[in-house]
Amino acid sequence: MREVYAWSQTHRGRKIVRFTSVSVISTLVSFTSISIIYGFHLLTGVIESTVAGNLIATVPSYYLNRTWTWGKRGRSHFRKEIVPFWTMSFLGIAVSMLGATWAKEQVKEHTWPHLVNTGLVSTTNLVSFGLFWVLKMMVFNRIFHVSAHEAPAKREPQHARR
Repeated sequence: MREVYAWSQTHRGRKIVRFTSVSVISTLVSFTSISIIYGFHLLTGVIESTVAGNLIATVPSYYLNRTWTWGKRGRSHFRKEIVPFWTMSFLGIAVSMLGATWAKEQVKEHTWPHLVNTGLVSTTNLVSFGLFWVLKMMVFNRIFHVSAHEAPAKREPQHARR
C-alpha cells in the first residue's frame, strides 16, 4: 500500500488518479442522465437517450479534466484541446451507440418491465464506456500533456507573500 500511495503522489500518479476520478464522475453523470431521460420517457428512444446522457456528461468531463487533471488554465486552445477532446468524446459516444443498438434489440425482443429496460440501457452504456476508457486516457494525456516541470506549483498563502 505504501508503494501505491507513494506512486499516487508522483506527477504521473496524480494525473492518473485525477483522470480516473473525473471518469467516475462523468460516468455517474452519464448513467444518471440516461436513467432519468430514458426512465421518465423524456426521450423514448434508447439511442437518443444514450446520446443525450453522454453529451450531458461530456461538458463537466472536459472542464474537470482540463483544469484538475492536466492543470490547464486560461482559454482553451480550439485546435489542440477542444477539437481532439470532442473527437474522442464523439468516438466514445459512437461506441456507446453500438451498445445502445444492442440494448435496443434486447428491449424490442423481450417484454421486460420498463425499469428493467432502463437498467439494461444504462448498464450497457456503462460497459461501453469502460471499454473505451483506456484509449481515452492515453489520448487525453497527449492532448493536455503537461510535463512535471510545467506542473503548477503550489501557491503560498496570501499572508506569506507580504
